[in-house]
Amino acid sequence: MLLRDGAGSSNGGGGGGGGGEWLRPMDAEQLRECGHRMVDFVADYYKSIEAFPVLSQVQPGYLKELLPDSAPRQPDTLDSLFDDIRQKIIPGVTHWQSPNYFAYYPSNSSTAGFLGEMLSAAFNIVGFNWITSPAATELEVIVLDWFAKMLKLPSQFLSTALGGGVIQGTASEAVLVALLAARDRALRKHGKESLEKLVVYVSDQTHSAVQKACQIAGIFPENIRVIIADCNRNYAVAPEAVSEDLSRDLASGLIPVFICGTVGTTSSSAVDPLPELGQIAKAHDMWFHIDAAYAGSACICPEYRHHLNGVEEADSFNMNAHKWFLTNFDCSLLWVKDRSFLIQSLSTNPEFLKNKASQANSVVDFKDWQIPLGRRFRSLKLWMVLRLYGVENLQSYIRKHIHLAEHFEHLLSSDSRFEVKENENQYVFGTI
Repeated sequence: MLLRDGAGSSNGGGGGGGGGEWLRPMDAEQLRECGHRMVDFVADYYKSIEAFPVLSQVQPGYLKELLPDSAPRQPDTLDSLFDDIRQKIIPGVTHWQSPNYFAYYPSNSSTAGFLGEMLSAAFNIVGFNWITSPAATELEVIVLDWFAKMLKLPSQFLSTALGGGVIQGTASEAVLVALLAARDRALRKHGKESLEKLVVYVSDQTHSAVQKACQIAGIFPENIRVIIADCNRNYAVAPEAVSEDLSRDLASGLIPVFICGTVGTTSSSAVDPLPELGQIAKAHDMWFHIDAAYAGSACICPEYRHHLNGVEEADSFNMNAHKWFLTNFDCSLLWVKDRSFLIQSLSTNPEFLKNKASQANSVVDFKDWQIPLGRRFRSLKLWMVLRLYGVENLQSYIRKHIHLAEHFEHLLSSDSRFEVKENENQYVFGTI
């Protein structure tokens, strides 16, 4: 039997007080044996991953036909479990880490990230505040400061100033947290009854997570301005178009509250004009958020850092280490210039909120920087990626990807079977 260790007599299952067999879920030697076998299984999977069809071929409901309709009464063996994984689970897996996978953001895992996940699972802490595991909070503060310096973010985003960084699950959570802070800052200024007047500005290339955040935050749907991106600017949003909508809203008595700029849009990798958007936000006391979820990793390379010019005007900045930084999902990095706005929106301690001195001198409780209370030890895997690869190797890794993209463009351009059509600064490849 697997993962079963008896204590006392063997007659009957473990129950209340009278003997029987007791389950010991964590046994070091069982873990050693089973863990080695699981690592071998995973290593074999990665070694043969190219042999699998990337997209699962199963039909909806396939697994219900293969598995029992109730949980097993008695423990099964690890061999039997591995057989079911091979025969029933893997056929229903879309292989995101396959080198043949070209959708979304593939191949974000690494040995270092995997090891970090293992260690996080082993500690299994719930780090909602400092005392629940001081190392979890303090490592996160340090690693986010490291990363901010790698990106050359303004010093206001560091923990040594009024701001700081925090790891969210996804960019969707990050933008929601930023929007809630922006909303509440505006409501404190204009009054709680002004919620229906708050307006958010995005382009039609902005990720849909912003609109979802608006729904959750109570921003009226008719107050979300979706501005058509300018194809003559490589599908970046035009600042003039933002200003026009904003002027109309002000004339109507509405309150502009939030602008989201993007560095690397999902559909075309467009980069919005951050300096201009930042100036608009500053002139109207709006919150300026930058979503660099996909392309932000490239900005650790000095030759691509200019894409973040204008970040000094932002109130918050987000990028996903789990998209292009060899860090297993989930690991979304959010920095804010003034952490007090997050705490005022998300803390559950009213006495703490009243006392500014207490906030300034207190240890960090990251539960007050996010939507849920509970949180994982995510900083371990990012720390291990940085430690085991180093910044120079990570920069080379990103440069190699960009070189491959340029090489691909060259191959298509020089192949007579393809033609390149330039359509308003966008390049389209097609077969002749």
